Amino acid sequence: MLDYRLREWLTKTHENLLQQGTLLSSERLSNCFSLFRAHFGLEVLKKLDGEELLNLMHARPSKDSLVYWLEFKNDDEFPAKFGSIAGGSALKFGFYWRQETGAWMTGSPLKQVELSPANAIALAKNQRDQLVVAADLLEKLPQNASDPDYLELQNQMDQRAPDVSAYAWGHKYLSLLYPSKLDDYHNPDFQRFYLIKLLQTPPPQPGLYAAGGRFVQIAGELGIPINHLTTILNQRYAKPRPYWRIGTSLGEEESIWPLMKNGCFVAIGWATLGNLAEGPSDQDLKEIIRQRLEQQYKMAPNVASRKAGEIRNFVEGISDGDLVLAADGKRILGVGRVTGGYQFDTASEPDAPHRRPVEWLSLEEWELPVPEGLRTTVVPIKKDVQNLIEIERRLLDPKLPPPTTPESKTPRGPKRLDGVPGRIQSILDRKKQAILYGPPGTGKTYWAHRTARDLAALTTFGHLYDELQTADQAVISGNDTQRGLVRFTTFHPAYGYEDFIEGYRPSQSATGHLLFALANGIFKQVCQDATKQPARNFYLIIDEINRGDIPRIFGELLTLLESDKRDLPVWLPLSGDRFTVPRNIFVIGTMNTADRSIALLDTALRRRFGFVELMPKSSELGDAVVAGAIPLGPWLAALNERIRTNIGRDARNLQIGHAYLFHAGKPVTDFARFCQIMTDDILPLLEEYCYDNYDTLKQILEGGLLDEAKQRIRYELFTPENQEELVQALLALAPDVTASPQAAALTQPVQEPEEAAEEDDPAK
Repeated sequence: MLDYRLREWLTKTHENLLQQGTLLSSERLSNCFSLFRAHFGLEVLKKLDGEELLNLMHARPSKDSLVYWLEFKNDDEFPAKFGSIAGGSALKFGFYWRQETGAWMTGSPLKQVELSPANAIALAKNQRDQLVVAADLLEKLPQNASDPDYLELQNQMDQRAPDVSAYAWGHKYLSLLYPSKLDDYHNPDFQRFYLIKLLQTPPPQPGLYAAGGRFVQIAGELGIPINHLTTILNQRYAKPRPYWRIGTSLGEEESIWPLMKNGCFVAIGWATLGNLAEGPSDQDLKEIIRQRLEQQYKMAPNVASRKAGEIRNFVEGISDGDLVLAADGKRILGVGRVTGGYQFDTASEPDAPHRRPVEWLSLEEWELPVPEGLRTTVVPIKKDVQNLIEIERRLLDPKLPPPTTPESKTPRGPKRLDGVPGRIQSILDRKKQAILYGPPGTGKTYWAHRTARDLAALTTFGHLYDELQTADQAVISGNDTQRGLVRFTTFHPAYGYEDFIEGYRPSQSATGHLLFALANGIFKQVCQDATKQPARNFYLIIDEINRGDIPRIFGELLTLLESDKRDLPVWLPLSGDRFTVPRNIFVIGTMNTADRSIALLDTALRRRFGFVELMPKSSELGDAVVAGAIPLGPWLAALNERIRTNIGRDARNLQIGHAYLFHAGKPVTDFARFCQIMTDDILPLLEEYCYDNYDTLKQILEGGLLDEAKQRIRYELFTPENQEELVQALLALAPDVTASPQAAALTQPVQEPEEAAEEDDPAK
């Protein structure tokens, strides 16, 4: 059934996820299914009646009820790995118990009806009886049933068990009883989406059961459980995404496709509509656009309404991650993934200023199998499934031009970064400001610098910062003769408005007199530079942003930072200058939560920034081992576990970051440097955390590092002659690390000096 490329990818991904422990083992899956049957299987439900049955199925506050297990259960006993049905109203179960009033409720979310206990019991019995019928149908279904068999199953479910089979919770219940016959997508739109991704034509009949056989067959072809197949697909594609056709013509002859392709965006015309991100937030955007189309383009009301819907979809309907098809009639010119929000840019092509940034996935030209939306500017592709399958087929072997060389300065467009930089990039695309927060030593400043440099380099030169030559790197970071696109400042208690925006500063005149001259602060300066270079993006990094007096420093800037307030002018109180924050300014702040919790940040600031939490990540230390005996990652994880257990309510923010144990970009393995980090950084930090409470420090560092009589840390251990005793004391903090994979790899015996010398003999 599967295309060979998909089969290879699925097989390789399955092996990788098994090695990483992401997938539940077959034994674990079997145990989970058995546990569920033991609690809520048909034999259990059949034995119950009255309130006992009602409560087992629907006692929503109870963690032992069926509805709780189906929607919320997620622990070692029964992890949430079987398809989500979370969200929406509790009425998705047909009825529910309202905790505030103690009444059973049914109806619709906007028109709920109270049930008597007797009626609630009757509904539960009806659901139980229909589950029994549905299970009987599945019991009789052959193990490797055909598409017609599953279509017949769907028909029978619709006729004989409609009150449970048509709902997500009923499908999830039955899939847990029959995991080899049903998939764990409990939404038909999800089933259809993932089948199309696998180049499969979904069954034409609607319903949750008609498509089940396809997932059974594909999992069987791969020789893996259905749950593993759906987990792999979820990891790659996350959630269903729409496909949008975007026309590339302006008028009868003019094509903006070359501009879109080279600039890595999709665009539409209607320039005189203005910036559609700046309309009143309390008005319907479609209505605003319709009125402007009628007034400015003299359109008939029905035509203006239809076209306004298309333009609104471009501004608000398309989301990050959606696929777009640049099209000229039925000819597809390129397929891309949307990477950011709506932008209004009149600089390069005034006639097509409405834009969405795109990463082009394929620039192959081909035709839609079935013509669709040929005369429409913006339209979702959904009428014919063969069009969607053809899109996915083309993306399996995308055709893109070769990448430009590092010497070339032709931008390749807004490439999407991965990991932490990718998270920062997504926030900057949406809000233009981000704050990285977390305990000390988690790499906040490092990631801020790296992300800002890479984003500036990509948008300017089309390459990551490290790929650039020295002269181009100077454009990004600056040097003695020029300011760069990335700039840096640090807030502190004495930092003020005059440092950030503008203020009077002392200077000496030519005659030696003291003068106070009005000078620009760093942010006003970067805004002025960005206004002069609208085609380039500028980044300001504010380290320790929480250590400054935010309202005093930012002043009127708190309003201007918002993405929809960019280019809004204000007149500064000191200079009287007209000041705006241009759209090509991005701000990245860092804050150490050991100094001050994010909850204490100025509320106005929090609303205007997106946040990325960086926590200690001991896995970043890999297999590094110190002194041939201390597995660095497991040891740090154990130390942080002691901190979380003993320090108290703020312990999560007081953990030790993995960056402390890095040097020159690599985990520390040299014993002398490790000792230096411990004595200069980590131990003083722990002493500060426990300044007024020696007993807490004792609980964290018990095992030989403390001189209990003198209530002090034994710093004398951190010398070469005491290495053996120190290693023993450090391992005593975390005895379980000796069972870690890193420790298990330490199998080579320690050699005597003479034997080591022989091994180093070049003659050997």
